[in-house]
Order: sequence, then C-alpha cells, then structure tokens
Amino acid sequence: MGRLEGKTAIVTGASKGIGAAIAKELAAQGAQVVVNYASSSRGADDVVAAITTDGGQAVAVQASVANGEDVKRLLAETISVFGRLDILVNNAAVYGPTPLGTITIDEFRRQFDINVLGVIQTIQEAARHFGPSGGSIVNIGSIDSIRAVPGMAVYSATKGALDCLTRAFAAELGSRGIRVNTLAPGGTHTEGIESVGFIGSPSEKDMIGKTPLGRLGQPADIAKAVAFLASDDAAWITGDRMVASGGFYG
Repeated sequence: MGRLEGKTAIVTGASKGIGAAIAKELAAQGAQVVVNYASSSRGADDVVAAITTDGGQAVAVQASVANGEDVKRLLAETISVFGRLDILVNNAAVYGPTPLGTITIDEFRRQFDINVLGVIQTIQEAARHFGPSGGSIVNIGSIDSIRAVPGMAVYSATKGALDCLTRAFAAELGSRGIRVNTLAPGGTHTEGIESVGFIGSPSEKDMIGKTPLGRLGQPADIAKAVAFLASDDAAWITGDRMVASGGFYG
C-alpha cells in the first residue's frame, strides 16, 4: 500500500514538466489525482492516461488559477469526482525575463496573477474543502526567491512572495491540521528550459559545475520530495521551505 493511499490530490499546472511528474508520483503512492491544466488539454490527458495505465485514478480539469471562478469550479469538480481533498500542490507558474528598464505592467501582472494571486485563490478555496483530518499544501517555489538573478527580478519577487504566503498560511491553518510548505527546486531539466536554449549553454555548464551532485535535477527528483511533504511522514513539518537543488545555491 502506498503512503498516500485513500487520499485525493490536486496538482495545478500538471500537464507537463515538474507538475506532470508530481501528479504521476502522487498517483504511484496511492493518491487519486486531479490533473489541472490551463490550456494544454492534450498534455493533461496524456498524464491521466499514464496514471490510469499504471492502475491509478486521475481526471483532468481545466482551470486558470488566476481566475477565481475557475478555481471554485476546480475544487467543486474534485469533490464531485473523488468526494474529498487531502493534498494541494500549487505548481502552476509562469516566468520570463524582466531586465530593469523593460518591465511592463502587463508582464508584472501576468507573473503575479498566476504565481501569487493564483496560489492565494487555490489555498483560500481549498481550505473550505479539507476534511476534519486536515491535509497538506505544497507550494512549488524556487531557489531564485533568495538568489540574485539578473533580469529575472519579477519572477524572483513572485517566488519570494510565495515563501511569505507559505509561512502565513501555515500559521493560519495549523489549528485545523492543515500543513503548508514550500518545495524550492534548483535547476531542473524541463521542456521550459529546453525552449529557452538553456540546455547545452554555458549557463547550464556553470550551474552543473557549481552543483555538488554534478547534474541538473529531473522532474522526478522534485516529485519525490513533494510526495514526502504531502505524506504523513512529514506530519511535523509546516511553514517550512525545503530546497531540492542537488546542493546548488548559486
């Protein structure tokens, strides 16, 4: 029996990359999984198919976490299909370069609406649906929340805000047995960093050279750490920020 047997999890932004790996890992550990996506229905359907092929239970639900009505529908469909909520993983996020002098209101709002407001809305709505036994919320942050990365100030600010939300919501929800933690990945090999040309670049070589474990992370590395925080094995951990970076701190 998996350590998440009988539990229901929502993973936002789970149609690819780290989110997809988290959804698959939680299902492998026994959870029923809601695979949330904003636009990539094909990717989400592929994740659901992979989970069900392996004997797990999963459904795909479209919702933009930046849209409050979408978030309410996401939670309502979760309860309708699986009857409960035990785990929320806030993985949905966007990023993009914002060098000083080029930062626009539209780009600021795009990143903060999804990375910060989206987390607030999902936690606020999920808090209404956790049962008397409590649950676990895992926010996917970044080592960039405390690392100076030129040209990425807005993204780093969103992840710094996420660290603050984790601590505040952990304090608010602790009396209900709901734990809230951040998992902060380091450099991880995903479709996203492939698309911006990071793989094979001098920056990648520099990062690997500064990483004690000598490689980039893989989505599965992050997923296993999330599964731990989501499980009862982490029952005494809340309001914390766990780093999964292979020892890289920049």
